[in-house]
Amino acid sequence: MSIGELSSKQLKLYIGQHHEKEFVLVDVRQPEEYQNGHIPGALLKPLPELVQTLDSLPNDKELVFYCHSGGRSSAAATMMEEEDLTNRNIYNLQGGIMAWDGHMAPDFPSICVFEGQSTVQMLKTAMNLEKGAQRFYTHVREIYGLEDWSDVFAQLAMAEMAHAKAVYRFWKKEIQDDIEPFDSLYKTITGDILEGGISMQEALTMLMPTNTHSGMRILETALKIEVSAFDLYRSLANQLPDKAASQTFMTIAQAEKGHMRELINAISKCPA
Repeated sequence: MSIGELSSKQLKLYIGQHHEKEFVLVDVRQPEEYQNGHIPGALLKPLPELVQTLDSLPNDKELVFYCHSGGRSSAAATMMEEEDLTNRNIYNLQGGIMAWDGHMAPDFPSICVFEGQSTVQMLKTAMNLEKGAQRFYTHVREIYGLEDWSDVFAQLAMAEMAHAKAVYRFWKKEIQDDIEPFDSLYKTITGDILEGGISMQEALTMLMPTNTHSGMRILETALKIEVSAFDLYRSLANQLPDKAASQTFMTIAQAEKGHMRELINAISKCPA
């Protein structure tokens, strides 16, 4: 099996055309490099650690490696191929993060919102994040409903509700069959924080009209929320040992990727 080389453009197409369940994007740089900026959804596996634990990567998914400029990731891809630990495709990003011109996520994914939580608490936190996003998008639609670019926020608000229901279905099926009905449980959830760790209070201050570029500012804010949400759920799915829970969060991550595309399409409706 040969190692495939992907340009930045090809990697963006690859990510857009593949379901999140089909591949793992592996960042082999050091933690401080990753913290300064990484491709959303990337799993951090510093090269010195990776070479000691090559068999920790899934053997049933395609692997895409990247680093700063391509040297470390090329070595990682070669070692993975030589060890014959997977029969799926292996790729390397040409030029590394230096050649990447797509979305970047700052800092580490805000998985800290789930730290120390039981599975039930984790699921309730996920529903709280979804409700926060739903509330934010609903407010955008209420304030800017006459603007063409605001149509996307009505769709996103419904999608966030659908995500909360997906989490609830998993909760009921796999964890607690006697859980209270979705509607009554959802009413008790405050939605006081958005995906990405932004508080609702912070988010609402961003909605106040300031100038003719309010639409672009709000769309960019929403994109940051969705990029952070994708990064969070993708990273969480990669770390959860329970396969059913991992699949649930991976499916949500895939949907967040779709939300990014919808927001990007809405940009063309904003006045220059």
